[in-house]
Amino acid sequence: MTPRVWCPEHGVHMAFVPWARMRSRFTRAFEDMVTWLAVRTDRTTVTHLLRIAWRTVGRILERVSAEAEATWPPLKGLRRIGIDEVSYRKGHRYLTIVVDHDTGNLIWASRGHDKATLRKFFRKLKKAGREGIELVSADAANWIGQVVREMCPKAKLCIDPFHVVSWATKALDEVRRSMWRELRKKGESDRAKALKGSRWALMKNPGDLNRKQKRKLRDIETDNRPLFLAYLMKEQLREVFQQRDWQGPFMLSDWIEWVMRSRCEPMKKVARSIRDHYDGICSALLNQLSNGRLESMNTKLRLLTRLAFGFHSHKPLIALAMLKLGGLCPPLPGVE
Repeated sequence: MTPRVWCPEHGVHMAFVPWARMRSRFTRAFEDMVTWLAVRTDRTTVTHLLRIAWRTVGRILERVSAEAEATWPPLKGLRRIGIDEVSYRKGHRYLTIVVDHDTGNLIWASRGHDKATLRKFFRKLKKAGREGIELVSADAANWIGQVVREMCPKAKLCIDPFHVVSWATKALDEVRRSMWRELRKKGESDRAKALKGSRWALMKNPGDLNRKQKRKLRDIETDNRPLFLAYLMKEQLREVFQQRDWQGPFMLSDWIEWVMRSRCEPMKKVARSIRDHYDGICSALLNQLSNGRLESMNTKLRLLTRLAFGFHSHKPLIALAMLKLGGLCPPLPGVE
């Protein structure tokens, strides 16, 4: 056991020893081994092999992660970052996460998904760190855009192209459902039934369609021109984001004008939203930056939430995420 010492100023404390972390009942090597196993295997294996409770594992992860962040801060030298939110528990409980596009690592995570939460990250960067950020990718959430413009006025906000195309996809499905209801009211049940089974033919990319879906799309072109026109609008918008030079912004501007001249109200609503976020979308086009890396990170985080089931706080989950996805996990003791 480590001895206890008495300080006239701070009172009684455990003496510092090099082979254990502060406020820990385990050796440093044991905690590193627990962390290494928790990052790579499941809950049952860790607890049964090492004979410790899962909550104890959570406290160990917090200590190891905090020490790793102190000795190797992941918030230095940031130029291009991505911001997103991910649900980690039922009841609308979210984590705000930040990823470094250059390294692909998770660099920060915190509970909450609002402006106050995101400001914590930028305050942690300090002024020099904020001035070094050049590009920030995110979806079109207002709370992210407002904080980025407030805390990093020199950075360019890049609106994720995938989310923009998803707006058009939802609008297309809205047109399909509206026309299906209209056909049913008119008593054209056969046409309505055919339209109801066309969802995936309209949603999927043309190159991914099977033979049946291609035939369904040809039938829509012949029988339902307004719906086929909305489909062409969606595909043209997707084509805009395949461009890798100034042609993309020009095509996007032409797309907005084309849609606004049409009678398709759901697509016109998408065009208005794109016009409101035009600068951010063009920045994403010109810098070829998207939230694809963050979507991949979100998938991994959702798997970690399953692994972290039994932690009664978000802190061990964040520690586990930083160790596994942030590159902070220590090596296995005794292995070089």
